[in-house]
Amino acid sequence: MKNVLIFFVSSTIFFLACSQSGQNPFFTEWKTPFGTPPFNKIKEEVHYLPAFEQGMALHQNEIETIVNNTEAATFENTIEAMELSGKLLKKVSKVFSNMLSANTSDTLQGTAKVVAPLMSKHSDDIWLNEKLFQRVKTVYEGKESLNLTDEQNKLLEKYYKDFVRGGANLDEEKKAELREINKELSLLSLKFGENVLKETNKFEMVIDNKEDLAGLPEAIVTGAVEAAKEREYEGKWVFTIHKPSMIPFLQYSEKRELREKIFKAYINQGDNDDELDNKETLARIAALRVKKAALLGYETHAHFVLEENMAKVPENVYGLLDKLWKPALNMAKKEAYELQSVIYEEGNNFKLEPWDWWYYAGKVKKAKYNLDEEMLRPYFKLENVIDGVFQVANKLWGIQFEEKKNIPTYHEDVKVFEVKEADGSHIGILFTDYFPRASKRGGAWMSEYRDQSKIGGKEIRPVICNVGNFSKPTGDKPSLISFEEVSTLFHEFGHALHGLLTECTYPKLSGTNVPRDFVELPSQIMENWASEPEVLKMYAKHYKTGETIPGELIEKIKNASKFNQGFKTVEYLAASFLDMDYHTLTEAKEINALDFEKKSLDKIGLIPEIIVRYRSTYFRHIFSGGYSSGYYSYIWSEVLDSDAFQAFKETGLFDQKTAESYRKNILAAGGTEDPLVLYKRFRGKEPSIEPLLEKRGLK
Repeated sequence: MKNVLIFFVSSTIFFLACSQSGQNPFFTEWKTPFGTPPFNKIKEEVHYLPAFEQGMALHQNEIETIVNNTEAATFENTIEAMELSGKLLKKVSKVFSNMLSANTSDTLQGTAKVVAPLMSKHSDDIWLNEKLFQRVKTVYEGKESLNLTDEQNKLLEKYYKDFVRGGANLDEEKKAELREINKELSLLSLKFGENVLKETNKFEMVIDNKEDLAGLPEAIVTGAVEAAKEREYEGKWVFTIHKPSMIPFLQYSEKRELREKIFKAYINQGDNDDELDNKETLARIAALRVKKAALLGYETHAHFVLEENMAKVPENVYGLLDKLWKPALNMAKKEAYELQSVIYEEGNNFKLEPWDWWYYAGKVKKAKYNLDEEMLRPYFKLENVIDGVFQVANKLWGIQFEEKKNIPTYHEDVKVFEVKEADGSHIGILFTDYFPRASKRGGAWMSEYRDQSKIGGKEIRPVICNVGNFSKPTGDKPSLISFEEVSTLFHEFGHALHGLLTECTYPKLSGTNVPRDFVELPSQIMENWASEPEVLKMYAKHYKTGETIPGELIEKIKNASKFNQGFKTVEYLAASFLDMDYHTLTEAKEINALDFEKKSLDKIGLIPEIIVRYRSTYFRHIFSGGYSSGYYSYIWSEVLDSDAFQAFKETGLFDQKTAESYRKNILAAGGTEDPLVLYKRFRGKEPSIEPLLEKRGLK
């Protein structure tokens, strides 16, 4: 009777949705090339919410069918059946979440506020379903006699753990409490991220005196003119706290008071005691996480998260951070002394402040290595860099990238590529979206519109996206990006390869569905190729002349590779410590965010000349981005990637045997086995920290 009722409700929703919006594209099979989202047909005002409602209703109906199956629970009728369920919901969720990050609007943000608690309830209805859990538990406890493959065993273990970690073993009173916590967290996380986006878009530094542009390169000034025109400030210049605008300003502006102004605007995001303030929101999130962890039987939120990561326990994370902190801090202090010396040498008597660091570091770099970022930009035309990273993948595995003009996109900046094997067979689709805009959150990331899988014998190929916020074309110049942006592009492409080259049966285990502190290995290892002389000569071509980057410049890049690493390592590690400190709290009380942050950073001895990479109030990674107790993952994975890249250095940058082993054991394997097992299978040994220390100059 219950199944019939759910089906009736689902059908009613479906009927209403279709009648209200014509044919909802989420309710039909996509006839676009390769089944990509028909962005040109999706209307955010009318299509998303009905699709979510219908998706949840149908998914619940499928779950009830599994629960009420009168046959004994088996891997096929329980675990695989769950893996096959919820297709419509996944379909709409992936498109919606990607648009919310890359091309948001007031409408989408409003829909998100409606959907978040509904999805939280829907998820809890599954993980807290006692009858469903008993079926999963029955299969799990009898797994030894089931003759499952390694991947099937991993999937079974994952589902069983997801139920336990989702609260399936709690009594009814605690289940109800958990539901309320999850609901509130879903809304608070949305609010935090939305506030940061609004803060990023809100600030503008309008300059109307040409003298205030002193020191700025021509391309940066041109960009500021165009930013002013967009905002209707004719005859003026505008700088924002979007990184492509702010970082060059901090590097080159001779106007110290303006550097201070833009820097403080950036570091005070979410900390202005106004409607966008995030202090109370993050304090509530942290307290609720403590409460949830305790409810589920964990000492802290970090213990809960790390149980599923390579690190396993907070002590191991702190151990790695501590090992790196002292040499990094010592180096940063030496760097600060050097910068302060330049200030005095120029006849100034002020103390080095955080808004001075980029400016004076640039001067020292120029003096020491005769290298400055603007010397490199002409060789890093965005299209050439993209071609370069494609060439690296081609030389490693023979894969090809063919741009497609007939696939719908959601914005004019977006490009689409079909990815093919050397023999021309289809691998997947890659969307790229690289320029900042008000509708896009900051940073760079990889995501997917469709996971790869082979479940039920049906081959499903992935649809992946890379999103960034790189320097835009200005005036008559194309997009000329910094070397840091080049590294970021290679990084995110590494994630894309992980999503594209995966070869798994089950979507829950494919691609980047791996522990958080392993997922950064495929991305970070790609950064190594970006700076190799052999690779630079492949893609670093002067945008005007087509001249290959001269060997002299490559040598300068190499010589300067360890420059400012104390600063970069310290600001990153400080954020990692801050993340861990928030999530090893044991009392579910709402702390004073500013006091807590200060104590955390004072405890490790962060010097005043350096600001933590992300202050609490805009630390989106941990309060709205899925990296809580996981920001350390980048440095953990860098231990792996520095060691793993040695395999290529030992055998050759494009050694086919090494490349094939890496593809098979890391990229193709997804989350089908323990990551350390996969790593050792590729490398033949445990990872060593020595290559990382050498790479960062911390030995």
